[in-house]
Amino acid sequence: MLLVWSRLWRWMAANAAFIGSFVLITGRTDLPWMWAYLLVWAGILTYAFFVLDPDLRRERFRPGGPSADPVALAFMRLSALATMMVALLDVGRFHWSDDVPRTLHIAGLILFALGAWLPMRSMSANRFFSPNVRVQRERGHKVVDRGPYAIIRHPGYAGMTILAIGGALLLGSFAALLPAMIFAGLVLRRVFFEDAFLKENLEGYREYSERVRFRLVPGIW
Repeated sequence: MLLVWSRLWRWMAANAAFIGSFVLITGRTDLPWMWAYLLVWAGILTYAFFVLDPDLRRERFRPGGPSADPVALAFMRLSALATMMVALLDVGRFHWSDDVPRTLHIAGLILFALGAWLPMRSMSANRFFSPNVRVQRERGHKVVDRGPYAIIRHPGYAGMTILAIGGALLLGSFAALLPAMIFAGLVLRRVFFEDAFLKENLEGYREYSERVRFRLVPGIW
């Protein structure tokens, strides 16, 4: 029971922090698409705090070893943060490019929800889903080829790319698409790097990459 209350408290604190930061950055509470964004994000946090395997949750938030690609990871995080910041400042305060049609808001909502679902589904299939490019020998790291990994090799990265682009459209900022595309480019580069690293360092991955040929987009690449 104590563990449940601890998770509930952290979930409430995390959601309060997100809501408070969004309101602070935009200076507004009357943005319905912002609340739609926060609602989807609350779903992500709910999964992370209550559904995610505790061992995987520790690896996600406190990786057990260094990344083989730390600088790129830092730039990916910065570009993701920039996407959100530019969008919130655009729609809340400066109105650089917030004339997004309703249809694109709705398309953004669908993309954002899909982009959020894919990494969550990937985590449920792959207990080795770490932010760091590394072989998790202390956790018995092995190739995972079930769930979305039976279709593409990097479903989490595919989802994150969709999430960034969809989030910019959902919030209603064309300007935020620029850092979102930078993020997408960094993800693409990361896929190449991680593929090469795993082929060299994770037993069975080279054979897996021959069975599952597509990296991010089924039937295309």
